[in-house]
Amino acid sequence: MSQAQGGTVKIAYSPCPNDTFVFHAWAHGHVPGAPALDVTFADIDVTNGMAERGELDVLKVSYAVLPWILDRYALLPCGGALGRGCGPLVLTREPGASGDGDLAGRTVAVPSERSTAYLLFRLWAADKVPGGVGEVVVMPFHEIMPAVRDGKADAGLVIHEARFTYQDYGLHRLADMGEHWEATTGLPIPLGAIVAKRELGEERLRQLADAARGSVRMAWADPDASRAYVMEHAQEMDPAVAEQHIGLYVNEFTAGLGDEGYAAVRALLTRAAAEGLVPPLGHDALGFG
Repeated sequence: MSQAQGGTVKIAYSPCPNDTFVFHAWAHGHVPGAPALDVTFADIDVTNGMAERGELDVLKVSYAVLPWILDRYALLPCGGALGRGCGPLVLTREPGASGDGDLAGRTVAVPSERSTAYLLFRLWAADKVPGGVGEVVVMPFHEIMPAVRDGKADAGLVIHEARFTYQDYGLHRLADMGEHWEATTGLPIPLGAIVAKRELGEERLRQLADAARGSVRMAWADPDASRAYVMEHAQEMDPAVAEQHIGLYVNEFTAGLGDEGYAAVRALLTRAAAEGLVPPLGHDALGFG
């Protein structure tokens, strides 16, 4: 029996400002009727692995990992990250690249091959890089921009606050994966999902979804309340960058996926399956409960 059925919910999410902003109220016992949380902080590549192994009750994961875990976990309709104008970037050392074919045969550093960023990159490359990219090298996110700057990779796929800091490394934007996604689908960009174990039962899953939604709304109602918690875990990030990060990744889709959000998730995973990047989704796999 899961720990959550006894009261406290074991949860893992990242130390990134959007997650700490969203979960601050819940983690600190401020959401009425919500179960207590036992929080583990971990980067999303770690939480993806935890989900694949069936660890913990609730996890923040990449939408890209859903096809491997939806037999055990249900997608909660709130608390995650979708949006517009917030997609991953491909960066290079050279300015003025066109984005069409510039990566053919080149080495690209990526943070994970089980990430939404990677799926968006591969879908972009299928359209824009004739013959395909060369070698894909997986490395920790924080090492990617230095690796491109120092010539250890020809290009790098970056996410999150790198949108605001890549110029500090003397790098240049080759392409925006989100712009390509939005131009070809008209849908928001699916990034991070909140999932909970199906064995908890539909009533408990709805309670968890209500708690996540309540925590989001409390964060919006009093943004100052979470500031110390956000900066405590923001890994020495500049406070202004943390504010930009929250503004970009916490939006109406965080409070509820809605029809458009679900359509975006289905489109991502259907397109990725067609390219052989993920297993195909089962019927009603994204159903809640």
